[in-house]
Amino acid sequence: MFPSFSLRYARLPARLRADCLPTPVAEPRLVAFNRELADELGFDLAAFDAQRAAEVFAGNAVPEGAEPLAMAYAGHQFGNFVPQLGDGRALLLGEVVDRRGRLRDLQLKGAGRTPFSRGGDGRAPLGPVLREYLVSEAMHALGLPTTRALAAVTTGERVFRRIPEPGAVLTRVAASHLRVGTFQYFAARRDTEAVQLLADEAIDRHYPDLPGELADGPAGERYLALLEAMVGRQAELVARWMGIGFIHGVMNTDNTSISGETIDYGPCAFMDSYDPRTVFSSIDERGRYAYLNQPVIAQWNLARFAETLLPLIDDDSDRAIARATSVIEAFTERFDACWQAVLRAKLGLVVQEEGDGALAQELLDAMQAGKADFTLAFRRLADALDGPEGEAHLAELFDDREALADWLPRWRERLAREDVDEAQIARRLRGTNPAVIPRNHRVEQALAAAAEEDDFAPFEALLAVITRPFEAPPHGEVDYTRPPHDSEKVLRTFCGT
Repeated sequence: MFPSFSLRYARLPARLRADCLPTPVAEPRLVAFNRELADELGFDLAAFDAQRAAEVFAGNAVPEGAEPLAMAYAGHQFGNFVPQLGDGRALLLGEVVDRRGRLRDLQLKGAGRTPFSRGGDGRAPLGPVLREYLVSEAMHALGLPTTRALAAVTTGERVFRRIPEPGAVLTRVAASHLRVGTFQYFAARRDTEAVQLLADEAIDRHYPDLPGELADGPAGERYLALLEAMVGRQAELVARWMGIGFIHGVMNTDNTSISGETIDYGPCAFMDSYDPRTVFSSIDERGRYAYLNQPVIAQWNLARFAETLLPLIDDDSDRAIARATSVIEAFTERFDACWQAVLRAKLGLVVQEEGDGALAQELLDAMQAGKADFTLAFRRLADALDGPEGEAHLAELFDDREALADWLPRWRERLAREDVDEAQIARRLRGTNPAVIPRNHRVEQALAAAAEEDDFAPFEALLAVITRPFEAPPHGEVDYTRPPHDSEKVLRTFCGT
């Protein structure tokens, strides 16, 4: 049933990991399984057995060829450096080669204590497991680089966090689980050899087109190129997060993936009414990771990554710092270019003009003043092209409509220079701006039904619509497109660790 495992990370030096087995659970039950992803990974679905899968995905049985391990890493958490974190509740089973020839990690999250647990129980509550399943699969459907969810299993045991909750284990799939914090762990120990091994592994897996060391070129060119490639991927990733109103909530360096994927869906959330200062995470008391701050934090995290690479970039520390600093400073320009491209697409624009950024910002300002829903305001731009009724459908989202009324004629004038008709622009808009996102209140309702009533129907129904985000869902008992009523608003999200 399972594809063959490679043990690439397990064959790196032992100090990069801790070999350990998952802790068995009482009553494993498979409650979600991503058959499409499983097929992509090379699973034999004809031989699929739900009970056997539950045993493996819970950690009660180790699949043939796997050698479970916990990865060592450190990290800056809310700006404070913690020299040892590591996989305290997660185990890497190994890597598989998918049907497209890509190497993918399979990891159990919530599989029990490891040497990095720091006194924790190594378990995961059901709610955060299902949240990560829902949001990561929605992100994939929205076209963003992300880790993915293969399976969720309940354990038959209780986990104690804010309240007692059912326990669960998530099987996470990633291009790799290398993080900025992985490099920081060894840089803090002055283990330059390990940092170089990790850098070479990252290049081989994620940036194979980077140049090798040139005999007649500057020392460290390969590692400077790795840093530059990371800057580009993170700039694009954060711009695309912001384009869908996504707030990561815990942008610590241990949650910054070297591959450029979104990783760790703890206290994440999607913005409803547009406000760039929006914060959801219950542990982000000072708003460090607010929506507006995400580009600045991404650059800060990249600077921490650059610090780990300095001994590889140049033997002369001053030259190394100067070269790395130049790359990090380029992030702002890279992000701005990516963000402008995202905004142009959200306005239905393909041709680039100088005033496009200002036009987009004027709409955002109108949305903030009018307390308009971020997702629906952009989605209904397509409706506004259909005539007065569609324009009214857009305007009803705004408490104050004056700024929108001033903006719409300027937008139409700009669209006229696109050299395509409005029907084609409307198709562009509907293909860029989603109709459905994982609304925080809908996610919370689905998680509550599963955790409190063992009812997974709301989870399954929500998963079905958010994995087809650009299609208007059929009218039914639940309207998955509407923003929350005041009584439904989610003001705080929690990590679950």
